[in-house]
Amino acid sequence: MSTFVAGAELSRRWYVEVVQPVLRARFPGLPHAAALLGRGSEVLGFDDEMSTDHDWRPRVLLFLTEEDEEARGDEVRAALRRGVPPTFAGRPVHAEVHTVRGYVRQQLELDLDRDIQPRDWLTLPEQGLRMFTSGPVFRDEVGLQAAQDRLAYYPRDVWLYLMITGWWRVHPEVNLVGRAGAAGDELGSALIGWRIVGDLMRLAFLMERQYAPYSKWFGTAFARLPCGPQLTPLLEQAGRAEGWQDREAALLPAYEQLVGMHNALGLTAPVATELVQLWDRPFKVAWADIPGLLLPLIQDPVVAGIAQRWPVGPVDQFRELYWSPQNRPLLVRVFE
Repeated sequence: MSTFVAGAELSRRWYVEVVQPVLRARFPGLPHAAALLGRGSEVLGFDDEMSTDHDWRPRVLLFLTEEDEEARGDEVRAALRRGVPPTFAGRPVHAEVHTVRGYVRQQLELDLDRDIQPRDWLTLPEQGLRMFTSGPVFRDEVGLQAAQDRLAYYPRDVWLYLMITGWWRVHPEVNLVGRAGAAGDELGSALIGWRIVGDLMRLAFLMERQYAPYSKWFGTAFARLPCGPQLTPLLEQAGRAEGWQDREAALLPAYEQLVGMHNALGLTAPVATELVQLWDRPFKVAWADIPGLLLPLIQDPVVAGIAQRWPVGPVDQFRELYWSPQNRPLLVRVFE
């Protein structure tokens, strides 16, 4: 019988049973926060027994105020090194000490003391936002939860803009499933079909107002969305189709399901899906002019200006171009 304990729970126990008593004894009354943040399947809640084969261990990030970190940060680190046993539940342990502002700056190249601009939201890596906002907080006396809440999801106008670009990533591609297949390129048609499946999944994350994680857990997180049980079999059918005609036919109900999700948001008048054909070509494409209805809803003139300059295409993918947070200012210039 498995004795696996999820990393988040193991880290919480380590903090409560070991780390917190050391802090209370050595630094009574010291305000701090404790959480499990950063990279790792356990931060997202997707870890299992296989996850334990590398870098999986009880770990806690401690957060102090700016003043306390400057005055006592090194002392706290030294106390943890000396006063905390090196293992817990048979696993090596790890602790870090930060400030909330410093940690967010390190992970996202974002200064929480300033207003978060639209160009910031459009260049912050979505997977990084999910990791920061999903991590469990065990104690908070220094504003960590407030920082998570502030980054919990995109502002309304940025959200609208990302949905516009998401729909525009799907629309120009749908007819290419048939065009490539009819030209004898079934592999190319399948590739386009799978890309559309991924784009529809990203639209679903947007409409459910949840950040998408990185590729390893993208499908797992999608399956756990409220819409996941209904959409997953439709998208699997589209992805597994052997010929372009079946692929095209399978994508239509999936597209219609996404349109139904849009209608349920109540942002616009209900939209009806329309089957159209490009010229006299024998390819059926579902169409609903959702981008045209969403665009007038954007009220922020900065976001509206960006939408005018970048109305279509994979704008949301720009933020994945640079892995290191320190490179994010290079992307910001695109939106200035």
